[in-house]
Amino acid sequence: MMDVSFGPEEQVLWPASVLAGVAMCAVVYEITRQVSYRCFKCYDGLSPMQKVEWNNRGFSTFHALVAAAVSFYLVMISGLFHEDANNGIIIDRKSWLSDSMFGVSIGYFLADLAMILRYFPSLGGKEFLLHHGLSMYAICLALFSGKAHMYILMVLFTEATTPFVNLRWYLDVAGQKTRSLYLYNGLALFARWLVWYSLL
Repeated sequence: MMDVSFGPEEQVLWPASVLAGVAMCAVVYEITRQVSYRCFKCYDGLSPMQKVEWNNRGFSTFHALVAAAVSFYLVMISGLFHEDANNGIIIDRKSWLSDSMFGVSIGYFLADLAMILRYFPSLGGKEFLLHHGLSMYAICLALFSGKAHMYILMVLFTEATTPFVNLRWYLDVAGQKTRSLYLYNGLALFARWLVWYSLL
């Protein structure tokens, strides 16, 4: 049985970070819509469902960049998980920033899941529901137990590939598959995975 004890800091930080994650998605969705309408000629020619997915991928990309940056900082730079740090075993180490990042990610997954269910199956089928459900379960387990934060952060760092996946989709629906950027993006995505697995 998991020992769950919520201190006064967690009682404020966790709900606030989840709400911040949901709000982030709503704001970035709208910014993506406004910027795309003004700056990308192809946007106006998209179908209504393609516009929804275009905007949805905007906040997906934003979350991925934030999650990857925070995860990289906490695991590689901050010293929180360094072996020679004198703050207990690695599996028990956490910080207010890792708690906050997990809350924001839960907010993102909730917002994205709401959109998937609303437009089901146009934004993703059962595999997306399974992915989001398992992701939220793993993050909540680490958040509530206060354990294994490093391992969840390592998984969140793989979100760094999401911008490349989303850019590939953007270029495809914009009719830019023949452009060199499409090829370079694919190569960058492949290289990103090679770098990540070399770090493990």
